[in-house]
Amino acid sequence: MAETTVPILPCRTLRPVLDFYVALGFDVTFQQTSPNPYAVVERGGIQLHFFGMKQYEPAASYSTCVVRTDDVDGLYLAFRSGLKAAYGRVPTRGLPRIGPLKDTSHGVRQFLVTDPGGNCLRIGQPTSPDLHHRPAPKDAFDEALHHAVLLADSREDLEGAVRIVDRALTRRDTRPTAPQLLRLLVLRADLAHRLGDDATATSVLPRARAAAAHLAPDERTTVADDLARLGELESA
Repeated sequence: MAETTVPILPCRTLRPVLDFYVALGFDVTFQQTSPNPYAVVERGGIQLHFFGMKQYEPAASYSTCVVRTDDVDGLYLAFRSGLKAAYGRVPTRGLPRIGPLKDTSHGVRQFLVTDPGGNCLRIGQPTSPDLHHRPAPKDAFDEALHHAVLLADSREDLEGAVRIVDRALTRRDTRPTAPQLLRLLVLRADLAHRLGDDATATSVLPRARAAAAHLAPDERTTVADDLARLGELESA
């Protein structure tokens, strides 16, 4: 027997949701308006179903699903390119939005996409057979990064993540390494951007670029995702 699980996700109206997925490279393979609004989109092995519900509030949605892929980097680049072509920019806050690509503490390399209906797709590629969250690192700055990323990306508690990063950046008893400083500054700029705090993002980005200039070649390899995110934020 061969079974397939397909999520059925809510939205207030179908059209903006379908337009969003078409921008991501999906095809609309089914659509009806009665007896109830319903549609299907497909891209490769990904199939998503949607139903319309007038009383639905996208901004308060908890609807989510996991998409597993063997080319998460390729999908990330394709999705960002499609969104920029459709919207004239890459939306990173509000609805819809796409989050940064990064390695998580639970053995998955992933990024999050939230559609106009408030449905969040967690698109990831396993990097380990163990999908349990790793314990927080012992180093103070690595621990701060660990908890801030969890708050920002798993719980969407951006303000809580900001408090952790700001405490780490203002410590006087010890100093971060060059890679740690770069990661903290890029994360702080990213959080500011996602919160709509453009003034803070604008002030932090030059500091992050200056920190990047002090990285040794081998250090640049370890923070490649952060450097890529820095470039994305600078061009946002």
